[in-house]
Amino acid sequence: MSDPALDIVHQAVQALQLRGDTARASASTLARLAATAGTKPAAPAPKPVEIRRPAPVEIPKPTPEPPRNAPTYAPLPARPSGTGKAAQLAALSGPVLACAKCPNLVASRSQVIFGVGNPDAEIMFVGEAPGADEDMVGEPFVGKAGQLLTKIIETMGLRRADTYRATVVKCRPLEKPTPGEVAACTPYLIQQVKIIQPRIIVALGGAAVASLLGERAPRGQWREFQGIPVMPTLLLDDLIRDPDPYAKRPLWEDMLAILERLGKPITEKQRGFFLAK
Repeated sequence: MSDPALDIVHQAVQALQLRGDTARASASTLARLAATAGTKPAAPAPKPVEIRRPAPVEIPKPTPEPPRNAPTYAPLPARPSGTGKAAQLAALSGPVLACAKCPNLVASRSQVIFGVGNPDAEIMFVGEAPGADEDMVGEPFVGKAGQLLTKIIETMGLRRADTYRATVVKCRPLEKPTPGEVAACTPYLIQQVKIIQPRIIVALGGAAVASLLGERAPRGQWREFQGIPVMPTLLLDDLIRDPDPYAKRPLWEDMLAILERLGKPITEKQRGFFLAK
């Protein structure tokens, strides 16, 4: 510790030296001054720093999402026994194969395309009209659109033979079928539906939708025809012209809805088809 009195003496001596004066002191005084000349007041000891640790933060656990329930639908209509269906379809095919209501179609066709498949099918696919491949083979959905339909059916876990396939217009038109041609053939299609009594009808394209429902309907929204659920979806011919592979996804989502409606299991692989990777 420094002496306040000595500090004052030091300051006085320094002031005399600056003015050029000579300071006189005894030997003992000079000795004490020399001993204290280099001392400095001791710095106060630093206060200890108290380190406070923050209180632990409790992170809330994420709330689990509630399970998504499958949409509820009205029960599917009861279906009559398949006994006699094939015979009824054969009886109906006679007047259809001999139909000459539309002169233009009679001139452009090689043969009438009635319909083919399982008479007791759960799913009936209805398209617009046959094309050149169908006109040559005598069966609906055998060209590129038919190949796509086969892929769709097999991806659903079914076989092509499990379904029934028909078109609204039964003869190959050279262009888009006219409203008159659609109207002339629609009664035949309705008779086919009444005989087969499928659990679900898939209407592929606007002509099929309008023929069954009497109006246009949004894609993917359930409708009914005489108590039978109808799924309006896309025209296959439009999809095969689209180079984008993911353009088929909306139609596939409609097929997933059909599987759900039928109560069939759906795998994660099936749910991921036609999605961007």
